[in-house]
Parts: sequence; C-alpha cells; structure tokens
Amino acid sequence: MTRVLIATRRNEELMPFLELNGFDVKGVGDNIWKVTRESELPVYISVSDNNIYFEVDLGNVEAIASKDLYFSLLDLNTEVLPVSFGINNSNPDDPRLVLVESRETGDLSDQELLAVFDAMELATDKAEALLSQAVKN
Repeated sequence: MTRVLIATRRNEELMPFLELNGFDVKGVGDNIWKVTRESELPVYISVSDNNIYFEVDLGNVEAIASKDLYFSLLDLNTEVLPVSFGINNSNPDDPRLVLVESRETGDLSDQELLAVFDAMELATDKAEALLSQAVKN
C-alpha cells in the first residue's frame, strides 16, 4: 500500500509550546520573555498587537567598533537571513549589538517559530567568529 501522509494543524499557546520543545521560558516584564535553549544565548521575545519580536543581545562592541567591523556585520546580514544585526540604543550610554527578527502572529506555524530560533543560533555562531577576529585585531 502506498504511504499517505496527512498534515494536521492545531493551535497552542506560545510559552507552553516553547517549553514542550525544550526551551526554558521566564517572564521578565510586561509581554517580555527570556527564552533559552541549552547553552545558547537567551532570546528575548516581546509580543505586541499582532507581532512577535525576537532579540539576542550580543553585547557592547564600542571597544572594538570600527568602520570595518560595522561593514562586516552589514555584509554578514545577507548570510544570516531571516534575522539581522542591529544596534539597540535604548540606553544611549550602553549601545548593544543585537540580532533581531519579527513575525506576525496571525498565522504563525510551529515550524516557522522554531526556524527563527535556529536562525538566531546560526547567526550567533557567525557573529562570535567575526567578533573574535575583531578582538584579536
């Protein structure tokens, strides 16, 4: 008999879904959660209206900042899609290099959500390699 696969769909709450998939989830503020998996850097999730925002804090890079570093980060953006590098300047005294991504929540699938975390992990690895090289120079 030919094998027939049936796709099913069910709706689940975001945080319990993440916990069921091996993530540690902690609330850190109004509609903001810190989500960690194994030894990876935490992903901060913020939910507002119909959007979910993801951010990984890679640290303050002022000590190694240069035109070449920023050019390399922008160039790396083409390799780390769908996430991208940015600067979180919410505290002007401590600007942070971050990885960011956002999604609409209206039709967010489990695979799409988990793919964001995988992309963040891969982009973090590329950033670590680039930043390590910048520190050596």
